[in-house]
Amino acid sequence: MILTSFLASVFLLLLIGLGCLMVKRDMIRMLIGLEIIFNAANLNFIALSVARAGFADPLGQAVVVMAIVLDGCVIAVGLAMALNAYRHYGTLDVRKLRRLRW
Repeated sequence: MILTSFLASVFLLLLIGLGCLMVKRDMIRMLIGLEIIFNAANLNFIALSVARAGFADPLGQAVVVMAIVLDGCVIAVGLAMALNAYRHYGTLDVRKLRRLRW
C-alpha cells in the first residue's frame, strides 16, 4: 500500500518533469524540470530500498546521497551556463539560442 503510493508519486513527478522539459523554452525552467526528474529518481531509490517491511537497504540510501551531490553539481553548472548565456546574448529562450550556432 505504502509502496504503491510512493511509486505513484514518482510517476507523477516524472510526468511533471518531462512535461516541463518538453513544454518550457526558458533555460531556468528546463533546469527546474530536470531537477524534478532527479528528485523522482531519488524518491524511487528510497521507496524501493525500504520495500521490505522492517529492513532499510543502506545501499539505496548511499546511492541517493551520491545522486543528490551530483544533481547539485549538474544544476550548478547549468545555472552557470544560463547566466553566461543571458549575459552574452541577453535571452534565456532556447529557440533563440539555438539559432546562434557556429
